[in-house]
Amino acid sequence: MTRAIFLTASTLNGFLADEHDSLDWLFAVPDDDTGDDFARFLAGIGALVQGSSTYEWVLEHEDLVAHPEKWPAYYGDRPTFVFTTRDLPLVPGADIRLVAGAVDDHWDEIAAAAGDRDVWIAGGGDLVGQFADAGHLDEIVVTFAPATLVSGKPLLPRNLGVDRLELLDATRKGAFAELRYRVSAP
Repeated sequence: MTRAIFLTASTLNGFLADEHDSLDWLFAVPDDDTGDDFARFLAGIGALVQGSSTYEWVLEHEDLVAHPEKWPAYYGDRPTFVFTTRDLPLVPGADIRLVAGAVDDHWDEIAAAAGDRDVWIAGGGDLVGQFADAGHLDEIVVTFAPATLVSGKPLLPRNLGVDRLELLDATRKGAFAELRYRVSAP
């Protein structure tokens, strides 16, 4: 059965990005050498989901419209669903599907695209919250960085209590702390 997993990095005080949607705070932290862990995770992923801010940041940060050859280094040939209400530039040659509306309206298509593998919700926090609200979020994996921000984009702007979250694991990864939770449906 296809699972939806939110894997992300966060500041210690719960921000995914700064107020300008930048991840510069994350790249200032020394490399934690977890590339093999990420490669194993990505091998189990059949499709990705992103919000428009996450997609636009990656697009601009890596200049992917001009350099589409960089896309596979991030996501391979996996279909990527971008939830947006706007027309956005597409990376030439990448399987990017712009969708709008409720998560439930697209879940069957996303799960079918993932095949026998999982779905990675790569960001942002509000989109992840919509998956949780719809009962389609199965796991949260957050790697907390030794950094804080005064303001920014919150990790998960929803109330999810102990009745919905079960801690599965807590691991040190270099300078980071990774927490893994199972999420039950509402």
